[in-house]
Amino acid sequence: MNLPISLTLLRIFFVPLVVVLLLTKGENMDLWAVGVFLLAAVTDLLDGYLARKRSQITTLGILLDPIADKLLTSAAFVSLVELHFVPAWMVVVIVGREFAVSGLRSIATAEGYVLEPSELGKTKMVFQVVAITVITLEGRRYPALHPLGEVLLWMVVLFAVASAVQYFRSFWQRLDERVKRRSSPRLIVIRAGEKNPEEKDVAAQ
Repeated sequence: MNLPISLTLLRIFFVPLVVVLLLTKGENMDLWAVGVFLLAAVTDLLDGYLARKRSQITTLGILLDPIADKLLTSAAFVSLVELHFVPAWMVVVIVGREFAVSGLRSIATAEGYVLEPSELGKTKMVFQVVAITVITLEGRRYPALHPLGEVLLWMVVLFAVASAVQYFRSFWQRLDERVKRRSSPRLIVIRAGEKNPEEKDVAAQ
């Protein structure tokens, strides 16, 4: 197991800790939750950077990295719903998008190719990290951040939907290209003096 994948697994192990810290009432628990959450988010930057620098980009890493991201952000958003800091319907859209894209990645892998993270998806992840941080601090410590938290949450929803559309469009384009390649007529070249392949089959029988 290489270092980038180890960091990705570490991000997954941070998920239950973030949830416990968010849902536990106590002095400075929100700061601890934000600190651990941001530390987990930093591993997302490090694993990709190290994988490229060390030439350790693997299929497992490409598949595992977005799963770790989705677990971390989805768990945080669900916890914020439990705390009544964010509307449930917006989190349903965000988390539903994550499940849909994860399912799409599984289907794509079964078809023989990998859906790599898009720029829209990466931008969505950045907005998610900032939105979760701001909303957590706003909910218990800095109420003045509430308007900023709302704007950031709407940006997350916007980029979640836009990136999902992009992934599905890319998937269908790949499938269409594969179908066209399979259905395109093949040119059979017969050298002078050779029999038609069909005639050879008949003769062999």
